[in-house]
Amino acid sequence: MTAGKVVLLCGSPRLEGNTAQVLRECATVLEREGIETETILLAEKHILSCTACGLCTGGECALDDGLNEIIDKIREAGGFIVGTPVYFGTARGDVMSALQRIGMVSMSSDSFLSRKVGGPIAVARRGGHTATLQEMLMFFLINDMIVPGSTYWNMVFGRTPGEALGDEEGMKTVRRFAENVAFLIKKLA
Repeated sequence: MTAGKVVLLCGSPRLEGNTAQVLRECATVLEREGIETETILLAEKHILSCTACGLCTGGECALDDGLNEIIDKIREAGGFIVGTPVYFGTARGDVMSALQRIGMVSMSSDSFLSRKVGGPIAVARRGGHTATLQEMLMFFLINDMIVPGSTYWNMVFGRTPGEALGDEEGMKTVRRFAENVAFLIKKLA
């Protein structure tokens, strides 16, 4: 395991959209703090929903859509951060499908998520941030993960690509969150 590494999962379908840009800034802060990062783009995948087949007890999901490669990367990292745009007041469906399956594999096998450091980031034009953060926090908390705080909730406002980077308070919050993730990973190492 590479305890000094964080996997960032970008749930945006837009490779250069606000969520991708916010996560890039998060990765920059983590790397400045001496933490290796790897960003995975869900836009490059077609993630299926969990079928509750119960075949994940061996540490892998039975569905063959690329999620097992993501699980392997998360299993080896010390941290996991998920960023999503807000669609209709909640996280994108494929983000939650991925999180539910990742959590199911962890709970059904080796609890690889337990005590990893991380948390969610929500990016939206106008609203739905808090419901999205609450929805995603359920994944982190039920999987025995450590979620540090920040100066506010991890939400950033922006519609057109690049607009989120202009949300000074939101970006300050995300940067501090990234610093806190790095701080905890180093303390736990």
